[in-house]
Amino acid sequence: MKERKEDTLALRISRVLADRIIAGQIAPGTKLRQDHIAAEFGASHVPVREAFRRLEAQGLAVSEPRRGVRVATFQLAEVKEVAEMRAALEVLALRHAAPNLDRETLDLAEEAIRAGDASRDVRSWEEANRRFHRTILTPCNMPRLLATIDDLHAASARFLFVAWQANWEAQTDHDHRAILAALRNGDLEAACAMLARHVQWIGHRNLRAANGTTHSAFAIIG
Repeated sequence: MKERKEDTLALRISRVLADRIIAGQIAPGTKLRQDHIAAEFGASHVPVREAFRRLEAQGLAVSEPRRGVRVATFQLAEVKEVAEMRAALEVLALRHAAPNLDRETLDLAEEAIRAGDASRDVRSWEEANRRFHRTILTPCNMPRLLATIDDLHAASARFLFVAWQANWEAQTDHDHRAILAALRNGDLEAACAMLARHVQWIGHRNLRAANGTTHSAFAIIG
């Protein structure tokens, strides 16, 4: 079945807006104005509304009666929810991926670890981190599961960029190396246990707003 032009445009709009939200370019609580977005993309309201629905499905936006669609805010409870979901689903994916993890795939995972170690900003670190997880999980060959995990990683990235955008410090990911070593040694149970613990480690920062007030920000560092 041929994809409609409106569907293709809606997907492009949702991806651009998702990238902006995840990167912190559109702040939590900001109203997404349908007219402005339609004008920016030269679109009718139909694909814009569908793009909003896609953002809601990803947890990046919320629709409020009589208030329209806004960028989702997040609290510690939401960060914990994403962390627990990632732990459960990534372990499930790894168990199914393990029989298909060959040396070449594990070598690619090691390259992702080195890229993370060499990163000098939060964005390049997050990209390397996501690449490591995708590399060891993709061989599960379960596309719906992987799509859900991708959405959770997008939420994780958003938490991370808000909390650590300006104060990132280079770090060596010992957990990734331990997970990889366990997989190379054929110790799946150890790899799964370390992965579950790893994705549930939540960091905390106090951020200062432009008006001088401070608030707590939390992010999954894994």
